[in-house]
Amino acid sequence: MESKVPDPVVAIAGVTGAVGAEFITTMNRRGFRVRRLKALASRRSAGRTVDFRGQSITIEELTEDCFDGVDIALFSAGSAASRAFAPAAVKAGAVVIDNSSAFRMDGNVPLVIPEINGRRIAEHKGIIAVPNCSAITALVPLWPIHQNNRIKRMIIATYQAASGAGAAAMQELVESTRANLEGRRFQPKVLPHPYAFNLFSHNTAIDPATGYNEEETKVIKETRKIFEDERIAIGITCVRVPVLRAHSQAITFECERPITEDEVREILSAAPGVRIVDHRIQNYFPMPVDASGQDDVLVGRIRRDLSDPRGHSISMFVAADQLLKGAALNAVQIAELLPERVPA
Repeated sequence: MESKVPDPVVAIAGVTGAVGAEFITTMNRRGFRVRRLKALASRRSAGRTVDFRGQSITIEELTEDCFDGVDIALFSAGSAASRAFAPAAVKAGAVVIDNSSAFRMDGNVPLVIPEINGRRIAEHKGIIAVPNCSAITALVPLWPIHQNNRIKRMIIATYQAASGAGAAAMQELVESTRANLEGRRFQPKVLPHPYAFNLFSHNTAIDPATGYNEEETKVIKETRKIFEDERIAIGITCVRVPVLRAHSQAITFECERPITEDEVREILSAAPGVRIVDHRIQNYFPMPVDASGQDDVLVGRIRRDLSDPRGHSISMFVAADQLLKGAALNAVQIAELLPERVPA
């Protein structure tokens, strides 16, 4: 006889941030059952309230002592907070699903995109990591292709939205755009360069030895871990663009065997988490404005790479909501698949 699994007590660490708000919205939209919600944030936000299913939840300060009775802790408070408080949550008995980079490359921590390696969830030792949003955007559509015809090399250029840098960066984009249109000067506070009507190399630190920034290095390392293939050659350039919440990417990949655009379309048409938007006659392809608020990764511009006369390479363009599939949705999907929540 099937036993009933009690609804979990869920804590959200970083509830006042852009991803924290999406955790709540996503759980509501997907009908994720929660016995009780604990809203956690920094000391300056403690005492404020958030709405959750008709209840006003008072925000508590994120400390080591606030996880008693918590079953699932969704973390999106930054790497430093995850390193400081995730072990305490695990010690208190919670499963931590962490949206930061703190544990992604830890060999004992599964790095999970459910459409790709959901089986790894069962191997957790208390912490499960959500990959970098740019990695998720690329890998959801690349994985089913890789399964059919191993991808040996990929070249990626990203067009990353403000949401990846948090709610403050999104607000800075809005305010700087307004100031620019009104002819006023605006001094950036969150990002290092003017954001309105501008784009710039991703604002993470550059490794002086390689010339790659931290964002690019994350995608390279995480791709190899998730695909369980250290041989994949990856070149990537990450760029911040003046878009609010959806990342886009130009991707060219090379397979071991010849591959056609029709084969790619057939594979992706049946792939979970993917929607093809590829209308050549109308010149209509994936755009951030269409990806925003959507769960799927939009894929289009699927075409043969003319620089590869052997026919092993395909180019395409993708877009996905950074706050959803790139963060909150991926975390909630992991929570839905936790062995602790599956009836015996």
